[in-house]
Amino acid sequence: MYTTTDTARPGGIRNAFRRSEAWLDQRGKWAWIAAMVLGFIIFWPVGLALLAYMIWGKHMFARSCGHRRHHDHHHAWGRHAMRAGQPTGNRAFDDYKAEALRRLEEEQEAFETFLQRLRSSKDKSEFDSFMDERARTTAAQDADEAGADTATKPETGARPGEY
Repeated sequence: MYTTTDTARPGGIRNAFRRSEAWLDQRGKWAWIAAMVLGFIIFWPVGLALLAYMIWGKHMFARSCGHRRHHDHHHAWGRHAMRAGQPTGNRAFDDYKAEALRRLEEEQEAFETFLQRLRSSKDKSEFDSFMDERARTTAAQDADEAGADTATKPETGARPGEY
């Protein structure tokens, strides 16, 4: 009698999918994309299923080093940043760190002051150019109105009743 345990690999189809996924993960994002394209060429529902798995499984947008490891890397930096203000026990280093932080804060304050002056001067120049443009258009309108008024007024040397 023929049984599935005689010819099937241990672990079944799920294990095969996990091995395939691990194999593609080792080769990076381009291996996943190639597998998806081949899936579309061979039988379009396979390509569509791979595309859906890549999107919902975060394979499409993960870096080649793996999404989970990349995420853990950011958590490690967050833990180190929390300890940045705590003393290390090395007095010379703590003094140096305090001086460097003070100097950086002064530079940041100076830079923010510079940016504020830069924004103010830009705003002032834009406002001045707006006012100049407005003055030019107002002067042009006044000149047009003055020219139109002289054309419609009667001559000043005419006698009453005559035009």
